[in-house]
Amino acid sequence: MEIRPANLTDLNACLAIDDSFETEYVWQMEQRSHAGSLAVTFRLTRLPRPMKVHHIISREDLVYNFQHGGTLLVADEGAVRGLVDVTAHEWNQSAYINNLAVAPAYRRQGVGTRLLRAALAWARQNQLRVVMLDTSTKDYPAICFYQKHGFVFCGYNDQLYPNRDIAVLFALNLR
Repeated sequence: MEIRPANLTDLNACLAIDDSFETEYVWQMEQRSHAGSLAVTFRLTRLPRPMKVHHIISREDLVYNFQHGGTLLVADEGAVRGLVDVTAHEWNQSAYINNLAVAPAYRRQGVGTRLLRAALAWARQNQLRVVMLDTSTKDYPAICFYQKHGFVFCGYNDQLYPNRDIAVLFALNLR
């Protein structure tokens, strides 16, 4: 399997990747305020039944980033099997992983790891100091994946997603 920069033909294949997944766990947020302090806690919660989650990839952002100088890398094995969409923010020397997805038949076979490593190598080549990303509290498989690869929780945003899901933020220092 080759990891390489995407071309225009690949973009259509990327947009067709099924990004849905099923999970039995979510990160549940609890917020408490007491005597001028605020405490926010995330707790792993098992759901009463598996939940199917759709539309994790922002297809509009994927196209926009591709057209405006973002880096789109694909896992190619005769066809596109996965993608990682990453942009550089020079003002703070950071890279942002906007989207990472692997076709369902190729998950848990190292494709995501190879895509992530290629994105990290790209960030290092561009002399960036940190790689950041966000994911939904519902995307427990992605949270586990990023933590396994050294990303650490660094915050949350409860206003980021239009569907009102809570975004959890992760970062990996490169230096």
